[in-house]
Amino acid sequence: MPGLGFFNLDRWYEIFDTIRRNRLRTFLTALSVAWGIFMLVILLAAGSGIQNSIAHDFRDDAVNSLWLWAGTTSRPHEGHAIGRPVQFDNADYDALGRDIAAIEHLTGRFYLRGTRLVRYENRTSSFDVRACHPDHQFLEKTIVTAGRFLHELDQVERRKVAVIGIEVAKFLFDDEDPLGRWIAINGIQYRVIGVFEDEGGEGELLKIYIPISTAQMAYGGSDAIHQLMFTIGDADAEASAAIEDEVRTLLAQRHHFAPDDSRALRVRNNVERFEKINQIFTGIELFVWLIGAGTILAGIIGVSNIMLISVNERTREIGIRKALGAPPGQIVGQIVQEAVFLTGVAGYLGLLAGVAVIELFNRYAPPLDYVRTPTVDVEVALVATGILIISGMMAGYIPARRAARVDPVVALRDA
Repeated sequence: MPGLGFFNLDRWYEIFDTIRRNRLRTFLTALSVAWGIFMLVILLAAGSGIQNSIAHDFRDDAVNSLWLWAGTTSRPHEGHAIGRPVQFDNADYDALGRDIAAIEHLTGRFYLRGTRLVRYENRTSSFDVRACHPDHQFLEKTIVTAGRFLHELDQVERRKVAVIGIEVAKFLFDDEDPLGRWIAINGIQYRVIGVFEDEGGEGELLKIYIPISTAQMAYGGSDAIHQLMFTIGDADAEASAAIEDEVRTLLAQRHHFAPDDSRALRVRNNVERFEKINQIFTGIELFVWLIGAGTILAGIIGVSNIMLISVNERTREIGIRKALGAPPGQIVGQIVQEAVFLTGVAGYLGLLAGVAVIELFNRYAPPLDYVRTPTVDVEVALVATGILIISGMMAGYIPARRAARVDPVVALRDA
């Protein structure tokens, strides 16, 4: 049954008849619109894949953290010569916790040198052993699945306890419950108090944590600390840089090196790194949208040109309609509806093609380090749909206005 406006069957018949009579022209124009949406989807998915890859690299470490390494002085300071090694110690750990108010979680690391043989009954292998403070759990995002992690009493009493990764537990104990069992690390017995998982991958699951005070005593470390790490809450890059300067000043005073001597104290500011990466991705996303918008604009211009040609070809028809009393709004509505239909269908097919390519890539492509699980979320699909509708209206509006201004007498005479 004929209706009004969008549901007018006669109007839809005319739209399909126009497309049928101009198949090649319509196809090429629709292809340009579909290609624009297709490329927009692919580029946005590639950007999300790269962003997922960067996030995957940060998955194991706290983003709001600063990591400190002691180095060798490269500048003379307070009468000290160049090339003097800087060594962290327990007093540095205490000073940071006491004097830097912004620190949330603080830990040190003591590295066990040489081969670290770990044995349980007749099973022996070499694993990475990390001697640290209890707050290390928050720096490495360690997830305890059985038992517990290290705590302050283990540190104070220098207990011989160990928290082992799941892969270590599988190798040493198979299906046996490891909690309460004793393992030998370089010949010294430690009681297993916990088992952990880690999002950092299999390498992180092959590690063992012991109290740093125990390692310092058992392996001749005195009060040495090889690395200091801490988190700083929700500070942004600017605030983290100020905290970094504060830490540099404190440690420079304690070890008598120039605060701006980057070789004496190396700092990895994850807050700054993550924020810079996010800024880069914001720029990339903006660039992608600009490229996509340019491609879509080319398609819109093509649709608009088609509608202009269509208006010129149907000048007599439009003149007759106006002579019979068709209001300008009806003429405009028909032209805009045709443009929206052409743009919408072409763009939607381009959107489906883009999503299909992404799904095929995720299913069959080999894993890539730099593009990890590219996706297009619902928000992007909704934005693309909105772009299609607006684009169709823009493509049809100018030709529609021209059609509405046709003088019936002139149109009939020129015909």
